[in-house]
Amino acid sequence: MKKFIIIILSAFMINACSAGFEIIDKPVSFSEERIELTKQYMLMHYEMELDKIEMQPRIIVLHWTAINDFDSCWALFNRETLGGTRPDLAGSGNVNVGVQFLVDREGLVHRLTPENWMGRHCIGINYNSIGVENVGGENNIDNLTDDQLEANISLVRYLKSKYPTIEYLIGHHEYREFEGHPLWREVDESYRTVKYDPGDRFMEAAREAVKELGLKGVSEIRTEKEKTVLQ
Repeated sequence: MKKFIIIILSAFMINACSAGFEIIDKPVSFSEERIELTKQYMLMHYEMELDKIEMQPRIIVLHWTAINDFDSCWALFNRETLGGTRPDLAGSGNVNVGVQFLVDREGLVHRLTPENWMGRHCIGINYNSIGVENVGGENNIDNLTDDQLEANISLVRYLKSKYPTIEYLIGHHEYREFEGHPLWREVDESYRTVKYDPGDRFMEAAREAVKELGLKGVSEIRTEKEKTVLQ
């Protein structure tokens, strides 16, 4: 347990000031049990038998929480198991949903877990993606703020600078574009959810703002899938 605490503390000492914005550490509960449940999820859905839950990020996935209150969102992610809170995910593993970052309505970026620890936030690509949740989107209404957009833009730039392996930037509502792509790993053909977050408006603005990074989106994913089929 001492070693586990040291790993957590060292991971949270990374300072994002050099990227021109602040990251606030607000870690959620992530015990050895949650780590084991994460490993079980990866084995069940990706046939990946893991010794640890660290990953090499290739994708950034932007979300909204569908809840407009920050404290309620943080409390949801602080749970270690689903515990019956998500009937739409019943039978798909009991580790709670989780992301690396949560952005509040004012655009403050909160780091919930170490950036390179896998979280359950996007079917098929959890094993290589960093999730960014934005507080809002209740009733599937796009009410994300300009401050949140600017924070996401800064966070994407920070992550790309820190992890050169990142190649893709997508919205959660676009995740099924990866089906049939070499990076898609979901083995359960019946395990899918319908997503609307964070919507085209938010994604178009975010992509336009970071286009100098050369991150791939939906059109590039489709092209890569076509090439794979032809091969």
